Amino acid sequence: MTDETVDVLIIGSGHSGGMAAKCLTEKGISCLMLNAGPVADARRDTEPKPAYALPFRGFKQPGRLEHVFQSNEFNANTWVDEQEVPYTCDPQQPYNWVRVRLFGGRSLFWSRQSFRLSDYELKGKSHDGFGDDWPISLSDLAPYYSRVEAIFRVRGHADGLPQYPDGNFVPDNSSWTGCMQRFVDAGKKMGVPVCKPRSSEGVDGLASSVNLLLPDAFATGKLRAIPNVVVRELRVDPKTGLVSEAHFVDRLSRREMSVKARVVVLAAGTLESTRLLLNSKIGNSSGVMGHYLIDQVYGPGIVCSVPEARDGRATPELMGGAALIPRFRNLDTKAKNFIRGYALNVFSSAHPMDPRNFAAYGAELQKKLDSYSGSGFSTGIMGEVLAHYEHQVSIDKNVVDAWNIPVLHIDTKYTDNEFNMARDAVDTSIELAEAAGFEVLSKNYDPNPPGYSIHELGTCRMGDDPKTSVLNKWNQSHDIKNLVVVDGSCFVSGGWQNPTMTILSLAMRASEHLAEQMRQGNV
Repeated sequence: MTDETVDVLIIGSGHSGGMAAKCLTEKGISCLMLNAGPVADARRDTEPKPAYALPFRGFKQPGRLEHVFQSNEFNANTWVDEQEVPYTCDPQQPYNWVRVRLFGGRSLFWSRQSFRLSDYELKGKSHDGFGDDWPISLSDLAPYYSRVEAIFRVRGHADGLPQYPDGNFVPDNSSWTGCMQRFVDAGKKMGVPVCKPRSSEGVDGLASSVNLLLPDAFATGKLRAIPNVVVRELRVDPKTGLVSEAHFVDRLSRREMSVKARVVVLAAGTLESTRLLLNSKIGNSSGVMGHYLIDQVYGPGIVCSVPEARDGRATPELMGGAALIPRFRNLDTKAKNFIRGYALNVFSSAHPMDPRNFAAYGAELQKKLDSYSGSGFSTGIMGEVLAHYEHQVSIDKNVVDAWNIPVLHIDTKYTDNEFNMARDAVDTSIELAEAAGFEVLSKNYDPNPPGYSIHELGTCRMGDDPKTSVLNKWNQSHDIKNLVVVDGSCFVSGGWQNPTMTILSLAMRASEHLAEQMRQGNV
C-alpha cells in the first residue's frame, strides 16, 4: 500500500468490528477495515444441486472440517477449511473451533439469542468467591445494551428477574401453547422460572454486521474495506511503544503488504485476535494472554413426547413454541456440587421425531415414528464454564497455515463443575417434564466438546491490574494505549448467556471512549 497512515485500522468485520466501524466513523474518524474473507453474494456464490450430484452425496468430506458439526457438503465453503488453516489440540481433549472467513464473519450465522449479562456473572467472585470480578458492572453496560437492543430489534418479555436482566425490547406478549403452559406451571410449583426467550429480529431476516452496522459506517464516507487479506503481524514502534503497522497477505495472490495506522482496533474473534497478538509478541507483559479460555456447555438435555399430541392429534394450540429457563441455581442458596449456573432452552415441535429416540427398528420403529410424530418436546443446557488459568491457547511453532503463519494449540477441558452442572440440568429437566405429564424418551448427560457452543471467550481478559489482565476496562491494552481489542477475548467470565449482545455493547462502549480519547489527543 502507499505510505499513507490511516487513522484507525479495524481488523475483522463481524459484530464487534462492524460496531467499531459504525461508532468511529459516525464520530468523524476515518477507518480502514481488513477482513480475511470475501464479500458473500448468495445469488452469485450459491448453486442448488441435488445430493446425488455431489461426490459425497451431501455428507461431509472425510478429513475436512472434522470439528465443525454444522458442516456438510452443501455448505462446506462457508467454513474455514481446517486443512488450509489448521489448529492443534490433544486428541484426548478435542476442541471444536468453528470459524467463518466471510465479510461479516459469524454475525451472518449466529442463533440470535440476545441476553444481557447480570451482576451474578460480572461480579461472580464477589458472589461466590471464585475467579475474578469484571472491572465493570451491569450499570456500566446497561445504557449500551439498550442502544444495541434497539439496533438489533430484540424481541422479549420483561420478567423482573435480576439474573435475567430486562432490556429495551420489542414486546413479546404472545400466549403460550398448551404444552408450554403446562411446563410453565410445573416450573412454578418447583420454583423454577420458565420465561419467554429473547431474540434479535434484525431487519429483512438478517441481524448481522453487514446489514445493521456496516451500511451506516460506509454511508459516512469514512470507511474503506479490503477483503481477502490475512493479517500476519502487528508491529510496535520501538521509539514510541505504540503499535504502528500491520503486515498482511492477500489470501489469493499471496502478495505481502503492510499499512501504517495511528490506532489499531482488533476484532477478529477471540482466538484469531489472540493468535495475532501472540504471533506479534506484543501486549503481554502480564503473561496471561492466551489463558483463561472459556465457552459454554452445550449438549446435555432431554427429548420428550406430549401424549395428547400423538397419533395425529397435534394442533397449533397444543404444540409449538419456545421458552427459556434462566439461571436459577446458586443465587440465594448453594447447589451441593457446583458453582455458577446454567440456563435451559426449551422447544416444542410438531415435526417428525428423530428415530434415535426409540429403542426399536424395522416395523416396530416405523409404528413408533408414526404414532409419536408431532408430539416432540425438548430441553438443552447452556451452562457457564469456569475460567481457569491453565485452560489456554499458545502458538504451535511446528505447524503453519497456508500463508506460513504459525497456528494455535488449544489446551482446555471441562472440569467436575461443568459435569455436575450438566447432570443437574438433565435431572431437573426430567423432573419438570414428568410433572407436566410428558413422557421422557431420551436423555443425554454428556457435554459436547469445548468450543461446540461457538462462544469462545477470554484469553485477553480485561481488568484494573496490568499484572493480571491484558486490557483495561475500556478494552484498551495496558501495554499499548493505541491498541484496542473489542471482541469476546476481553471477557473475564462467560456466564450462561449467548455473548453477542455483550460483545456488541462492549465494542460500542470502547469505540466511543476511543473516539473521545482521540479527540482529546490522548491516543
